[in-house]
Amino acid sequence: MILIVGGAGYIGSTVNKELNKQGFETLVLDDLSSGKAELVKWGKLVVGSLGDEKILREIFTNNKIDTVMHFAAFKAVGESVLEPQKYYLNNVANTLTLLKVMREFKINQFIFSSSAAVYGAAQYTPIDEKHPLSPINPYGWNKLMVEQVLSDYDKAYDFKSVCFRYFNAVGADPESDTGELPGSSANLLPLVLDAAIGRRESVKMFGTDYETPDGTCVRDYIHVNDLASAHIKAIDYLNKGGKSDKFNLGNGKGYSVREVISAAKEVTGVDFTVIDEGRREGDSAVLVADSTKAKTILNWVPQFTDLKQIVKTAWDWNLKLGK
Repeated sequence: MILIVGGAGYIGSTVNKELNKQGFETLVLDDLSSGKAELVKWGKLVVGSLGDEKILREIFTNNKIDTVMHFAAFKAVGESVLEPQKYYLNNVANTLTLLKVMREFKINQFIFSSSAAVYGAAQYTPIDEKHPLSPINPYGWNKLMVEQVLSDYDKAYDFKSVCFRYFNAVGADPESDTGELPGSSANLLPLVLDAAIGRRESVKMFGTDYETPDGTCVRDYIHVNDLASAHIKAIDYLNKGGKSDKFNLGNGKGYSVREVISAAKEVTGVDFTVIDEGRREGDSAVLVADSTKAKTILNWVPQFTDLKQIVKTAWDWNLKLGK
């Protein structure tokens, strides 16, 4: 059985569905602070915190857990700057509690949702796993700290882990069973689709004078189902004795802000208002992943590589939710 910590959220719920499609038994632990119980349509749901030792011991006593997947992190970069204590307590301290109880029950396979935020400002692009690690906000430091803990656990306890450094997760389950809930993200595509469906009056475009083909920032957008498939590959990798490692997950292709907005207008058929704003401090012109390592070692191949295809899955999900 797979324990999915944070499995009522955007990415965790999508992974839960894909695991069950592949025949895995799953149990979701989520405190529902941002996740929703209605997204847990597969497996069992236990409502509680990853930092609650009592609940963790009950789970591990009553269920034969083979692997733990960890998605239960606060993720708003701006909020992490304003409320670092909240982020360090949940994203680092509570994770240490989870790892402690896992060790008590001799469960030593862990798949961790890390982030490209561990790299900080890009020194070169595409970014591979050898890029210097220099986070520029508490959220990025949270992720890097847990990565370091896992490296130390591997050396000391033979505790095996896979850390996935996500780039920009987007899209929704093609069957619209799971997706990103309105108001849960400040990322570009959710805001753009909020404007298209009428939840907001406009969308802001930050910076139009970058050294990119159209002057706007370029980012690597990876579909949530492709993230899910990588997690399933990671289970097989660890089950076969794979060593602890870290992998980028991205499409390897960048799309500009203008391109995302244009694709959204074409897919939705809505000519929503776009407001040009100045640059935001800390935004890199181009952030694109080199995911060769994941493709080579895990035999992982992204299936959603067309921008309009990605946008359509998210738009179908939004239409299902309505305003």
